[in-house]
Amino acid sequence: MSIWILFKLLGSLALLMFGMKSMSEALQKMAGPQLRHVLGAMTTNRFMGMTTGMLVTASVQSSTATTVMTVSFVNAGLLTLAQAISVIMGANIGTTLTAWIMSAGFSFNITDFVYPAFFFAIILIYSKKKRFIGDFVFGIAFMFLGLGTLRQTGIDMHLGENQAVLDFFASFDPNAFSTTLIFLLLGGVLTFCVQSSAAVMAITMILCSSGVLPIYQGIALVMGENIGTTVTSNLAAMSANTQARRAALAHMFFNVFGVIWILFVFRPFVDMVCGLVGYNVDMDRATTTAKAFLANSARLSFVLAAFHTCFNVVNTAILIWFIPQIERFVCWVIKPKKVDEEEDFRLHFITAGFMKTPELSVLEAQKEIQQFAIRIQRMFGLVKELLVEKDEKTFNKMYSRIEKYEGISDNMELEIAQYLDEVSDAHLSDDTKAKIRAMLREISEIESIGDACYNIARTISRKYQGKQDHFNQKQYEHIFQMMELTDQALTQMNALMAGRKVSYDVNRSFNIENEINNYRNQLKSQNINDVNNHAYTYAVGTIYMDIINECEKLGDYVVNVVEARMGTRQKIA
Repeated sequence: MSIWILFKLLGSLALLMFGMKSMSEALQKMAGPQLRHVLGAMTTNRFMGMTTGMLVTASVQSSTATTVMTVSFVNAGLLTLAQAISVIMGANIGTTLTAWIMSAGFSFNITDFVYPAFFFAIILIYSKKKRFIGDFVFGIAFMFLGLGTLRQTGIDMHLGENQAVLDFFASFDPNAFSTTLIFLLLGGVLTFCVQSSAAVMAITMILCSSGVLPIYQGIALVMGENIGTTVTSNLAAMSANTQARRAALAHMFFNVFGVIWILFVFRPFVDMVCGLVGYNVDMDRATTTAKAFLANSARLSFVLAAFHTCFNVVNTAILIWFIPQIERFVCWVIKPKKVDEEEDFRLHFITAGFMKTPELSVLEAQKEIQQFAIRIQRMFGLVKELLVEKDEKTFNKMYSRIEKYEGISDNMELEIAQYLDEVSDAHLSDDTKAKIRAMLREISEIESIGDACYNIARTISRKYQGKQDHFNQKQYEHIFQMMELTDQALTQMNALMAGRKVSYDVNRSFNIENEINNYRNQLKSQNINDVNNHAYTYAVGTIYMDIINECEKLGDYVVNVVEARMGTRQKIA
């Protein structure tokens, strides 16, 4: 085998992987929001969850994308972990469509049809409205070009006539259980190394179709691929949050359990699949014509695809009844970290290990911003408590917590902004670009709310440390009323961040802001009169109005967040 053939093999594998990636990303750009809504709505029970996971994965050709979307819904409280496990089971069935596509590509030469597809794709790409369809067609064309090149490379390698290769595979006893385990392990290691089960499946199809690799060893490789791909996702989830790690472990449990039970019925199960496809297991190269042997071997790619589907369907049919037990098991194995999350700076949804498509990354960032906004409202709650705290030790402890929250808000803004900046480097739809611009403005304004909270706390601390005269009863009432209005504004903001824009009445936020502005103006005039009438000192009046003015600024920042989220502008008096 020449070095040129080897490079042609590696290059065609790269084309196949790139084509599948491009096709999947294009589909998600075209239908990402709709798929997310389907996942959120169609998981009312375990069977609906399984069906949804299967259909979504078959649509986007990426079980990873489905898993990532599912985990994000679990974290957001839209799905339970049990529902997520059912979706992941369905995703395992949906991803088997990839093997059928590949087997079709190996059964006949499809490369002649890909060049017109490239031509039409480039026309669509330069059309603004249809460029994602062009990306999708390009992805399919690259995938089939890779498959066609792989098929031809497999023929050119003449593996069936290579005595060294034949002797290598013949050295394994086809009837030994240890041979099945060796090839199972080999499939897992190969998949882990190349980070693509599709690439290993393609290599397996080449070896089997050329008549070099017996069907039982080939299927053992496929079983190993199932485990290898879950090892990758579990390693990726190590830096993720608890629910993501549990979902990844459930995925591994699903595939490992399937491999264990099928080892007990390995040959009868494989023989059954071969019978369904019409492949003769007993046909031998030495006792039949070369033409008949090759024709029989050509069916092997379909045998591999059929086995992959049957294995996942039967495995799902068994395990779908035990989802609550699987949930308890993964929760028992992976326990949440015992930290006070309110005091711990840690992004919950954005993780370095789970790299997603840009459209899904934006969804994760939006969830992170929701958590950011909730944390900021908790910070404002601490400021309200600080105002009435009299005990010096408790006061200092609470003030330190607010300082820590301020540092956390600065870090969260920088981390989310950096993440969005990385996402924006990718090829994005116009809608997604607009979302990223809006989200960058949202995090800037939310961080400004944190600054305002800290400024109020500093003002309260200045009054406390300076042993200034206490506010009178009316001042306290006015400050409480202003803080109540401000808290209402924050509550409305968080309701918008957590819900859908179409169902939110933006006038609620604008009306509260008008109330805050009018109340601030009223208190400003009243403060001047009270100082002139010696109701309290000028120094106390200054601190009092600093708190009132900072609450009014905070309300302005809230409105800015609402405008960024809604994509609207309104002049506030």
